[in-house]
Amino acid sequence: MVTPDARREAVAHTCEVHGVSQRRACSVLAVDRTTVRYRSCRGADAGQRSAMKQIAAGRRRFGYRRIPILLACQGWVVNHKKLRRPYREERLQVRRRGGRKRALGTRRPMVVPDRADQRWSLDSISDAVTDGRRFRVLAVVDGCTRECLALVADTSLSGVRVVREPDVPIARWGLPWTIVSDSGTELTS
Repeated sequence: MVTPDARREAVAHTCEVHGVSQRRACSVLAVDRTTVRYRSCRGADAGQRSAMKQIAAGRRRFGYRRIPILLACQGWVVNHKKLRRPYREERLQVRRRGGRKRALGTRRPMVVPDRADQRWSLDSISDAVTDGRRFRVLAVVDGCTRECLALVADTSLSGVRVVREPDVPIARWGLPWTIVSDSGTELTS
């Protein structure tokens, strides 16, 4: 029994079934008598609820904080905190948007390269110096030999620089068949 309504019902049920007084039922159930005898003095809000439902139906992404603004345009002056209770009772809550869409199903596994310069991998690593400054390292690694072909360290690596840096190992070892990278922020730009 958490809500006052549930407590009132429990006291009324106890009085009916066991034939005890309201005072005895309240003391047994540990319910305050003022809770049982309370009558709400709140006015009827049927017109306000119907206006709120009409706005919520028309503007489905508007939550309980934006609806009072439109209600005020119609002449209903209501505090957003007071509007939240009927908004929740009418089940008008806006569903939260889902997260990022990810690929469904299983992906085909990557074929392990059987010779050098068949597949290179680009990845970015970040760390911080003792005084808190961050730096990034761009690594170019051969997929077969696991040899690190290039390491580029700097405080920031722009997209232009990420594209330019693999030119040095390409000039030395030749062009690979494929270059693989993850979808990190430094490589998607």
